[in-house]
Amino acid sequence: MKFPPTSTTTTTKLRPRTTTTTTIVLHYHHLFNHIIIQKHFFSTNNNNTLHLHSPLPSPSQCFSLLRIAIATGNFLLGKSTHAHIISSSHTTTNEDRRFLTNNLIAMYSKCGSVSSARHLFDKMPHRDLVSWNSILAAYAASPDTENNIWEGFRLFRLFLGSSPFSPTKLTLAPFLKLCLMSGYICASEAAHGFASKIGLDSDLFVSAALVNIYCKFGRIRDARFLFNDIPEADRDAVLWNVMLKGYLQLGFNEETFCFFLEFYRAGLHLDAVSLQKVLSGFAKVDFDEEKNYVEQLRAYAPKLFSYDENSDHVVLWNKTLSRYHQSGENCAAIECFINMNKSNVGCDSVTFVVALATVTAINNLVLGQQIHCKSLKSGFDLNVIVGNSLINMYSKAGCLTSARKVFTDMEEVDLVSWNSMITSCSQSGLEEDSVALFQDLLCDGLKPDHFTLAGVLRACSSISVGLCLSEQIHVHALKTGIITDSFVLTALIDVYSRNGRAKEAEFLFQNKDRFNLASFNAMMSGYITCNNSHKALELFALMHNSGERSDEITLATVAKACSCLVGLEQGRQIHAHVVKVGVDSDLCVSSGILDMYIKCGDMLDAQRVFDGITLPDDVAWTTMISGSVENGDEDRALLIYHQMRQSGILPDEYTFATLVKAASCLTALEQGRQIHANVIKSHCASDPFVCTSLIDMYAKCGEVEDSYRLFKGTNVKNIALWNAILVGLAQHGHGGEALKLFKRMKFLGIQPDGVTFLGVISACSHSGLISEAYAYFHLMHKDHGIKPEIEHYSCLVDALGRAGRVQEAEKLIASMPFEASSSMYRALLGACRVQGDTETGKRVVTRLLALDPSDSSAYVLLSNMHAATNQWDKVAAARKTMKRKNVKKDPGFSWIDVKNKVHLFVVDDRSHPQAQMIYDKVEDLIRMIKEDGYIPDTDDVLFDVE
Repeated sequence: MKFPPTSTTTTTKLRPRTTTTTTIVLHYHHLFNHIIIQKHFFSTNNNNTLHLHSPLPSPSQCFSLLRIAIATGNFLLGKSTHAHIISSSHTTTNEDRRFLTNNLIAMYSKCGSVSSARHLFDKMPHRDLVSWNSILAAYAASPDTENNIWEGFRLFRLFLGSSPFSPTKLTLAPFLKLCLMSGYICASEAAHGFASKIGLDSDLFVSAALVNIYCKFGRIRDARFLFNDIPEADRDAVLWNVMLKGYLQLGFNEETFCFFLEFYRAGLHLDAVSLQKVLSGFAKVDFDEEKNYVEQLRAYAPKLFSYDENSDHVVLWNKTLSRYHQSGENCAAIECFINMNKSNVGCDSVTFVVALATVTAINNLVLGQQIHCKSLKSGFDLNVIVGNSLINMYSKAGCLTSARKVFTDMEEVDLVSWNSMITSCSQSGLEEDSVALFQDLLCDGLKPDHFTLAGVLRACSSISVGLCLSEQIHVHALKTGIITDSFVLTALIDVYSRNGRAKEAEFLFQNKDRFNLASFNAMMSGYITCNNSHKALELFALMHNSGERSDEITLATVAKACSCLVGLEQGRQIHAHVVKVGVDSDLCVSSGILDMYIKCGDMLDAQRVFDGITLPDDVAWTTMISGSVENGDEDRALLIYHQMRQSGILPDEYTFATLVKAASCLTALEQGRQIHANVIKSHCASDPFVCTSLIDMYAKCGEVEDSYRLFKGTNVKNIALWNAILVGLAQHGHGGEALKLFKRMKFLGIQPDGVTFLGVISACSHSGLISEAYAYFHLMHKDHGIKPEIEHYSCLVDALGRAGRVQEAEKLIASMPFEASSSMYRALLGACRVQGDTETGKRVVTRLLALDPSDSSAYVLLSNMHAATNQWDKVAAARKTMKRKNVKKDPGFSWIDVKNKVHLFVVDDRSHPQAQMIYDKVEDLIRMIKEDGYIPDTDDVLFDVE
């Protein structure tokens, strides 16, 4: 691939995309790091209730949560915070309770539940002025109904008659709004009189509200009287606009024009809204004098706003729209755009760019599509800048198909267009498409910049031919000097590390000009990828000792390094540092620390970390579930899953696969079926990993028919899935069916692996097919290049033992290239007992006890072999040896799962609360089966046991 020479071309006609990348194999990656940082302590479940995942919040934390609920109108958050305030009321002071109650009233008011706010107010034992102001504000903000208005008036009279507090401007403000809502001018006049009586009529807040009321009621002269009494320095643009609108609504054109001139001379910033109001008011004029006013206004406009009448005010609207967007007032910007369209003002490219940037910021795809439709109608969709904004909007919303269609339909594309598509495909897991687009870009003669290279390098790290392309990009970056760009450098370090080229990555890292945190993070991640986690820790120590600050990604990466090393002590030090720098609340970091403790087997600390996560996501929940399974606590895994569902977090495919594994380890068939039902409801039944786990679970729980039925319902050529059913059939005595399945697998072209042959040889063992077992054992290496492991030898030894060929099995063990395991000797010893081969059994016991001196099964089997040949002195000797070495036979136990609760029964254990009833029933059953001729088998216990 050759890079084009330097070009100054910025746009190009779009060529047909004929470049193919058939040599590129795409490796799709599951995205498990769905990390969402929240601002509060709760999560919502399926019943629309919130659950707390941390200790009860303090009053200050409750206040923060209430402010969030007020700002966002989140009724559920506010209601749940209220519940926890009640729960912790015994730990708060009266002042704190009153303070929180006032904020609760404000919250319920904001969320539209004035009845809840009033209920709280009525229950307050001690109210302060803020309490009265809050409840009055609640009624003023409530829907404009007659009951609410008159109840607000009644509360205000109650305040004046029974409250020891003097009203302030914050008390009068909601009362004045109620007066306006009532539609009675006499009520407003009475309020004005009361304000004058207590000296608040001169307050700017109150007087401005009265000006607005008089304007709304058409009392423009009274409004102007109050306006004139307000000091000139205190009159803001809002107040001027209120008066201006009042004159316009009454049709006082001369007064409007004169007032507008006063507005301008006051030195205030006049915006498009003010001018628009005046021009709209003079839209239809009949008299020459009024036409003169319009001409003078239009003469002023260019001086004020660079106003151009031919642009239909679009520049003025764009300025307002941009100002809202730049200040983060996205909702106001959207409203401005809607009003602009309602005013029939034509849009230009700037309008669409700003509007699309606004909807991208709030991730409103539906509105973005509507803006796209409008751009299509007006022909601006072909504009390069608008097209790039559309691509960005669709890409950020995850609609790559729509983004690609916009890109393809554009008549002209520039480098920004290409970069947007390349980066979007790379970030969305479409690495092959990203590389193909990059090749098209080069063929079109464009010169890639640092954004282009960083985007395509990210894609190269995940495809088979990515390393070759990355090396070419590296050369190009060196030639053009882009190598010094931090984005490109970091991307190169990452791609070399992912492909096992640690030396090249180190060279780039060590030759950078200055400290770059992203490069440090990429290098540490690279060391972990190359199984060199020690160096990752050393690099972190170097960065820390040099005084450079780490970020959340750094700490999550170094926690992963500790996980890979199973370095509990280093991990605890990292955890302490995380707490010290105050990022332990970050979900990414806490998830990394959680995984570290789990990998190190410290489930107690893992649980503490998990409990400290404010709002665990599906990754954190799944980590705890899989950690419990990995550490042998499957019951806890199922309990955590139940808690996860109660919290409202939905499991993904990986969660289900882990849960099914837990059920199979416990042979908990009923719980496994319930999980299977949830899998179907969650539309995860087609996932090959989940399906494989379900097949394995049903087989291990003895339901091989269900397992086989589930297998037949799939159409997946996944080797793990075929292995699961092969092993399941073999273990349950369906050897013939397992061998048929193996032949069918070969016919379909599915390449077997080592696990496949374990199932096949095991099937031969259970079916007594010794010659076939030998044949498959040799076939795996001869035809498939799979070297037999110790597990394959164990299966073959088991097959020989079952067939009574114990001496041949002993010779096979001696010929192995591995050291025999205790389980292998134990299987052979069992075969010796069955066949009565005492001599071989003695040799096997000697080797078994050499490997595991505390193995009680060896003594039991040896003792029973001697007993079978009436060698009672040797039986006694075996018993004495066990006592001398303090070897005890592991007690047998069984369990039963009833209504999702496991009941465990151990020999001679009577701790079960219903033990007496159970043993009485057992004795009845034993009596009944003895009457039918049953004789207990005691071959696997010490011989003096009846």
